[in-house]
Amino acid sequence: MAVNLSIKNVPDDIAEHLRRRAERHHRSLQGELMAILERSVSDEQPVTPIQVWEAIRQLGLRTPAESKKMIREDRDGGTRR
Repeated sequence: MAVNLSIKNVPDDIAEHLRRRAERHHRSLQGELMAILERSVSDEQPVTPIQVWEAIRQLGLRTPAESKKMIREDRDGGTRR
């Protein structure tokens, strides 16, 4: 069963930001808010470019050759240490 939710006293600047965002995504304000809610409660959040960069830095990869080696080892079932 669906539930109706209401948010009161939304500041004008936030409401305008949401309207522009909905327009960019070719959605109604209601549709944009639903998309935001669905994304916020999903288990798997998209990885941001910053998170990818941090993971690369933590692995210590510096060259394409190191990246290729890591991919091959992963693909072939080996472990990288």
